[in-house]
Amino acid sequence: MIRITREADYGILLMTGLAQAESQALSAAVLAQQRRLPLPMASKILKALARAGLLVSQRGAQGGYSLARSPAAISAADIIGALEGPIAITECSGENHDGCSRLEHCEVSGHWPRINQAIHAALQSISLLEMSRPDPPQPIRLHPFRPATTATTGHPL
Repeated sequence: MIRITREADYGILLMTGLAQAESQALSAAVLAQQRRLPLPMASKILKALARAGLLVSQRGAQGGYSLARSPAAISAADIIGALEGPIAITECSGENHDGCSRLEHCEVSGHWPRINQAIHAALQSISLLEMSRPDPPQPIRLHPFRPATTATTGHPL
């Protein structure tokens, strides 16, 4: 199973809270309380998102965090990438292929970048604006796996 980390999941929750705040700066404490997250974890994530340029941090009594761009201009891929690094489902699907000791003997390594690109494109196509709306669109329905059959017998390969 492919999963995003808890940090990326919480990052998306925090970012949707800021998108719903409509340009109002919110403190880490307020965001953590709103989203029912531990304050130390929320603070760590917000600082990472600010370092990545997705948030603006303001000090002072009226300070806090706000989005650096409009919610429509921030994607799920931007948030996940800021917290987890480049999106790569295997060592050889990322930009650096040096991490795989089996690369020269692997028959499928050439396909992983294409799969990785499809996942990245899907995450890039979902904006923070969409994710911050209360009524999400219907989930994508995937077709169940059906084994290939031979053309002459109709039996599974």
